[in-house]
Amino acid sequence: MNKTELTGKAHKFGNDINTDYIIPGKYLMKITDDDKLAEHAMEGVDPDFRDKAEPGDFIVAGRNFGSGSSREEAPTVIKHSEVGAVLAKSFARIFYRNALNIGLPIVECDTDSINQGDKLNLNLQEGVLKDLHKGKRIEISPLPPEMKKILDDGGLVPHLEKHGTFNL
Repeated sequence: MNKTELTGKAHKFGNDINTDYIIPGKYLMKITDDDKLAEHAMEGVDPDFRDKAEPGDFIVAGRNFGSGSSREEAPTVIKHSEVGAVLAKSFARIFYRNALNIGLPIVECDTDSINQGDKLNLNLQEGVLKDLHKGKRIEISPLPPEMKKILDDGGLVPHLEKHGTFNL
């Protein structure tokens, strides 16, 4: 999947989507395969999410996405469910960092005008989000340059393998 430009439909959620909504804890001790765990992505808030979502689609939320525990499985199941990016007004800091560390694109922006099912286009290189359904451009907060490098390299481990150092 091209991580620079992404197009897909919006799956809209509200505020305070915590890690237990993203991946219910009851699966964490039973399933160790990330792809199988991803079958339960967002199940805590929308049991039918995996049936509706297609590769490249977007999770769109309000404030404080990824709050709760620091479990790395939350961004991992989103990435393994082939979501293109997560768009939210704000992210819990640990989720934000965990997502970037595994190479999951996340974008802070005003999501109020985005509706369920809207077709979106996100160009991470240019820092542009378009709602193709409404023909509207939505301002996004650019990633800090260091975080953009990690995301471009596919996450922290690939970044370190490529550069052999923490020097960003």
